[in-house]
Amino acid sequence: MIASPRAFLESLFRTAVAAAHPEGCLRPHLPAAPAGRLLILAAGKAAASMSEVAERHYLDTCAMPADRIGGLAVTRRGYGRPMRRVRIVEAGHPLPDAAGLAATAETLALADAARPEDLVLALISGGASANWIAPAAGLSLTEKQAVTRALLGCGASIVEINAVRKHLSRIKGGRLAQRAHPAPLVAIGISDVPGDDPAVIGSGPTVPDRTTLADARAVIAHYRLEVPPSVTQALGDPANETPKPGDPIFATTSFELATRPADVFRAVQDAVRAAGYEPILLGTAVEGEACDVAAAQARLARDLKAQGRRAVILSGGELTVTLRGQGRGGPNQEYALGLAIALAGTGGIAALAGDTDGTDGGVGEPDDPAGAFIDATTLTRAGRLGLDPAAFVNDNNSTEFFEKLGDLLTPGPTLTNVNDFRAILVDSP
Repeated sequence: MIASPRAFLESLFRTAVAAAHPEGCLRPHLPAAPAGRLLILAAGKAAASMSEVAERHYLDTCAMPADRIGGLAVTRRGYGRPMRRVRIVEAGHPLPDAAGLAATAETLALADAARPEDLVLALISGGASANWIAPAAGLSLTEKQAVTRALLGCGASIVEINAVRKHLSRIKGGRLAQRAHPAPLVAIGISDVPGDDPAVIGSGPTVPDRTTLADARAVIAHYRLEVPPSVTQALGDPANETPKPGDPIFATTSFELATRPADVFRAVQDAVRAAGYEPILLGTAVEGEACDVAAAQARLARDLKAQGRRAVILSGGELTVTLRGQGRGGPNQEYALGLAIALAGTGGIAALAGDTDGTDGGVGEPDDPAGAFIDATTLTRAGRLGLDPAAFVNDNNSTEFFEKLGDLLTPGPTLTNVNDFRAILVDSP
């Protein structure tokens, strides 16, 4: 049996993060230097690190004159990088803020000024939806924040959330491409969404949008969300419909992925095999309520244990949490707590769940936890401290639970994002 399950699982998490970092995956996808200016516009948790790699490539490898390179990258607080030509703005996530609002206005102005001989290089990663915030006409930032907060707390999927956000925005859902036209635009993304759909990554600012105003209204109705009257009005205004497939503005645009969860989990599977374990990948696009997924995966882990298998169960994707309480936490921490409860102290099983962006829920600070670790001693140690796991689940307070146990995963900013990483180690002697 492995000496330190926690150290091993944390090493697998680091393998996933390293495989997704722009330093190793972005450069082969960068286009040739343009005849005119290069305008780098980036958003998301990997925005600064992607911009750093791109800027270095064009300045140092392509020897492009510095005065022909510029741009703006908007990223989560704590995720900035030192730059020479591209300005970095750190802004709010998951809730947008005034810094993101001002930076997005500047981003749109830069896109408006792009000329046909220039190249707009859009670098998009998870978190871009919150970082690029440009409310539709008649909406305030406060109202947009209220909608985002309601969507994040109701259990809606990322596809549903983005369907609403696109139709309340002047940059999402293909509108950045609309503003940059007729300048050529090349978009490169790091996928953090199930299915790797460019229209979902960062709410698809450079690609056609297949969702409609009617779809957005249906999401609001389905989850019975109470939204400001201005939001209802905006979702009924035909002027807020997004550009669709076939629109000529997309004739000079392209989109490709630098990396995706499937690429990352291939690297993790190799590391699992190298350690002498059988990798069992359940998928990179697993969705569902965190505790429900945890219960199902606990059953699989127990079955493997009963069969005497030495394995690591891997899964990615984006789980959801329907908020019932007032506690602190995120989907990965709630999954870990649900898994500990479902395993009920089964020996030889340990697990780690964390978001590859370095933060899971939290309050928008760089030192927010990314997830948590559990093993056969979790419930016993909790009992000694007088902690009732079920009460913490009911209050959505997984952060405090694992904080008291010393089992939070806190890697800090990872400068990338390919969504959730979950690994269950089944170690049979």
